[in-house]
Amino acid sequence: MSAQPVDIQIFGRSLRVNCPPEQQDALNAAAEDLNQRLQDLKVRTRVTNTEQLVFIAALNICHELAQEKGKTRDYAANMEQRIRMLQQTIEQALLEQGRITERQGAKFE
Repeated sequence: MSAQPVDIQIFGRSLRVNCPPEQQDALNAAAEDLNQRLQDLKVRTRVTNTEQLVFIAALNICHELAQEKGKTRDYAANMEQRIRMLQQTIEQALLEQGRITERQGAKFE
């Protein structure tokens, strides 16, 4: 599908961006989030320069993204380790089961 122009409001400014129709809700949510972040920063920092506030917000968002990427990498590594341990446990159990079956089979012959 092709992108369509969508008007959003951020920090009192209108902005028209192209967006696929199925992603318009996500775009509006992102715009609302950014707008709220800018409002909060303005109150917390008492910075009035809009450009400076946008840069601070962008840095904060990039920092949060880096933290989440790190958490995701750690989680994936942990899951990979658990899967390897589970595979080893299953393989060991199958080997032991095979040994038990071989021993029992020898008794019946």
